[in-house]
Amino acid sequence: MTRLALICLLCIPFLASAAEREPFDDRYCTTCHGTDGRGNEGVQAPRLAGMEPWYLKRQLENYRDGVRGAHPDDIEGLAMQPMAAGLTDESIQDIIEWAGGWNYVPAEHTISGDLDAGRALYQPCATCHGANAEGNEALGAPALAGQNDWYMVTQLRNFLAGYRGVHPRDVYGAQMRVMTTGLNGENDINNVVAYINSLSD
Repeated sequence: MTRLALICLLCIPFLASAAEREPFDDRYCTTCHGTDGRGNEGVQAPRLAGMEPWYLKRQLENYRDGVRGAHPDDIEGLAMQPMAAGLTDESIQDIIEWAGGWNYVPAEHTISGDLDAGRALYQPCATCHGANAEGNEALGAPALAGQNDWYMVTQLRNFLAGYRGVHPRDVYGAQMRVMTTGLNGENDINNVVAYINSLSD
């Protein structure tokens, strides 16, 4: 079974229209992201525990509004978009408050690379995400340290391939696409993610 088929199978119970599913509990993120919100590599669902509420809000709104998860080659985004399509502003706020109660635990490292090369590649990223990858709300840049490294690898690939950050309303995504142009292939991606891993040690 392909990853997309598995994700779609998990999503089937939640794809009814908003009118058909009222009243409904929108707290079903654990289906993919785990009961503790620590993420699930099998379906590329990232860690939500400890994620900044303003960033989670923006991404849920982007998925709901079709700003993210619309590219035909963004497999995980295509699965996530219908999960968010029926969310109201109120249910998004409820999810944010609920997820805020999960304990933050830095994700396990699964990616290795050349830390010296990764440090050099990360310098442009530090402009927005911070020297320690701690994030910067004023610049709309989330924390990277402690996030699932396999997820960061996938998203960097998506930005480079034009699967993410191409929607006219995705201002922050467009900025990320520009910043990723300095990465040349898988080695660079692995090296910079390995360096980000080192910042959460």
